[in-house]
Amino acid sequence: MATDQDKKPAAKKPAARKTAAKKPARKASAAKKTTTRKKAAAKPSAPLKTGATRAASSKSKIVDTDGLKDKAIEKARAAANQGKERTGGAIGNLGKLIDDSAQTLDENVGEKYGDYARSAADAVSTFAEKIDEKDVDEMVEDARQFVRKSPAVAIGAAAVVGFLVSRLIKSGMDDRS
Repeated sequence: MATDQDKKPAAKKPAARKTAAKKPARKASAAKKTTTRKKAAAKPSAPLKTGATRAASSKSKIVDTDGLKDKAIEKARAAANQGKERTGGAIGNLGKLIDDSAQTLDENVGEKYGDYARSAADAVSTFAEKIDEKDVDEMVEDARQFVRKSPAVAIGAAAVVGFLVSRLIKSGMDDRS
């Protein structure tokens, strides 16, 4: 009996299985590629398979999004109001500084230049008062209307502000080095 087992080609069966296994493996990988493509296309309909409707799933997403959106809007408004108050205070201080320097200009350069400084201080103080009086939403709407009326000026102003901000950032980085 030992000779019968030796006669059986034990090595041939695994060899036959290996070659047979290689062919289906190639077919399986080809089948996986096509099923991967099908799965990618079938992902949007996955909620329908679980019994949920698209409307129900989209409503839950909208509710979550609205809550986050409201929180973000509230934080942005709070930050804008804080920035508006700081800006108004800084511009008001600038107006006072210009007004105080008008006396020095009268003595050193002449009354004519002191008067220019006083009118500039008045204009700056008036601007600071307007900023303090307006709400952030009104300021945003004013900016929108300005951009609609003169987009070229708005683009130019944005370019100048961007240039100044980049210079400030670069000078801050140079000071740290």
